[in-house]
Amino acid sequence: MFLKAMHGIARHGREMLVAGLLAGLVLPGVAAAVRPYIPELVASLLFLTALRIGPKAAFGGARAAQTSLGLVLTYQLLAPLVVLGLIGAIGVAATPLGLVVVLMLAAPSVTGAPNFAILMGQDPAPALRMLLLGTALLPFTVLPVFWALPALGPVTDVFLAAGKLLGVITFACVAGFGLHALLLRKPDVKTLDGATAILLAVVVVGLMSALGPALKTDPLLVMRWLLVALVLNFGLQIMADRVLRRLHHSAPAGPAIIAGNRNIALFLVALPPHITEPLMIFIGCYQIPMYLTPILMRPLHARALA
Repeated sequence: MFLKAMHGIARHGREMLVAGLLAGLVLPGVAAAVRPYIPELVASLLFLTALRIGPKAAFGGARAAQTSLGLVLTYQLLAPLVVLGLIGAIGVAATPLGLVVVLMLAAPSVTGAPNFAILMGQDPAPALRMLLLGTALLPFTVLPVFWALPALGPVTDVFLAAGKLLGVITFACVAGFGLHALLLRKPDVKTLDGATAILLAVVVVGLMSALGPALKTDPLLVMRWLLVALVLNFGLQIMADRVLRRLHHSAPAGPAIIAGNRNIALFLVALPPHITEPLMIFIGCYQIPMYLTPILMRPLHARALA
């Protein structure tokens, strides 16, 4: 009975994400109660993903690692510096919008990217590789960006935050890989996907905790930031998908998913208070396109070959 229920949940994983988004908006008390446990929930998601695919598929060969490294450097270093130069030339680099765009581009993959690939029926391994590499390299890729934006805060805070995140990711992945290798070489994928869908739905409830109150106090501001989040997230995914297909006919979906889904919240520890407030509203709005990615972007990524 339990396995049957989990298999059913796995089939409706995308619908559960929508339910989580709605619950986070209309149940602010529940969202506030879930929020303190987000780190543990995220670590559990990574553990399930590592357990599902195993270390061999996750790391791939030397060519796969080289490709992932090139993408990470392009996403987290080249793209934000190019955009910073462009918006600096027109004088909007210091505006909240300019800062949000640059910081989003400089951020590594969200930890849920491999799970989004799973919900779309895609191979999660490329996304997991980029998640691991991007987080590990963040302290170094972010340095040029922060030097170009010195008002954002001390670089040491970003080092500490990235190190903590890398530690959580490493622990969860090692535990999942170890269990896969020792006990569950052929895990029940559908059961794991069902558990992943449940955890993703719970996580998004907590991440929406700041958005519900903001909708009541300044709905117009929320709508503006929501428009920015939709354009950035979906626009970058579409752009990356088209570019990667031209470069590699058999490009997997993971890198395109990550192009629009970044862990911008990681930078909150290094931001001064006058930037934090609008950024928090953006982060709340950003959850909407992020968690709608497995639904709205599925036709786009369905053409990708794992």
